Amino acid sequence: MPVFALPFPVIDPVALQLGPLSIKWYGLAYVVGLLGGWWYARKLAAAEALWGGRRRPEVDSLDDFLLFAALGVVIGGRLGFVLFYNLGEYLANPLEIFAVWKGGMSFHGGLVGAAAGLWVFAIRRGYPPLSALDLGAAVAPIGLFLGRIANFVNGELWGRPAPDVPWAIVFPHGGPVPRHPSQLYEAFSEGLLLLVLLMIVVRVGGLKRPGLVAGLFGIGYGIARTTCEFFREPDPQLGFLFGTSWLTMGMVLSAPLFLAGLVLVLRRKEPAEA
Repeated sequence: MPVFALPFPVIDPVALQLGPLSIKWYGLAYVVGLLGGWWYARKLAAAEALWGGRRRPEVDSLDDFLLFAALGVVIGGRLGFVLFYNLGEYLANPLEIFAVWKGGMSFHGGLVGAAAGLWVFAIRRGYPPLSALDLGAAVAPIGLFLGRIANFVNGELWGRPAPDVPWAIVFPHGGPVPRHPSQLYEAFSEGLLLLVLLMIVVRVGGLKRPGLVAGLFGIGYGIARTTCEFFREPDPQLGFLFGTSWLTMGMVLSAPLFLAGLVLVLRRKEPAEA
């Protein structure tokens, strides 16, 4: 028998029921995350002193900024899940690729999609792409935080067995074994902590160096996600990779993100180059 175990705080995954229409916490997290990011992006874009005179997305263009980011998140997130997490199943049933209401999104795919969307947005509007990416990176942890909280509410993506951890939780679909609440670990590290760190970087002049905030986001997320993967149960259809007892797809996909972030930080422009 486990020494420690907390009961799962059962919360209805449906946040709001309007007749036949049900709004789930996970979908609500996406919407609120995007809107919260849009609101914070407007505050940053309007603060001239944070940019040091550099050209950046204007406040009245941020509706399009939100649209391109949202499309990128949804399309990239779905394609990333199909390609990296369940390719065999979707090749056998290709129409299921479009059944997004059944769930199945990849953060790394969504990130690539959002970055591509913001790059297109910047080119179409005549803004420096790196400044658009910096703005998106500064606000992205808001959505990450809410998304991981929604994962916890849904009782999904739970952690590895942790019978001796006082805060371990028995998840309703995770068997009788107490597990790490890894969703909360990710909400704190990838979301709240990264948001605060990037806020500090922005306040000390990070947006004056195009690519710096986006690069630090890539580095920070890569480190946080890889660390949390040691506490998170690997995806059941994949398990541990390459015959190891520790390597997961989340770690593999975080490595190029970390490296891309490192390249951006090392190649950032100094304020004098504006």
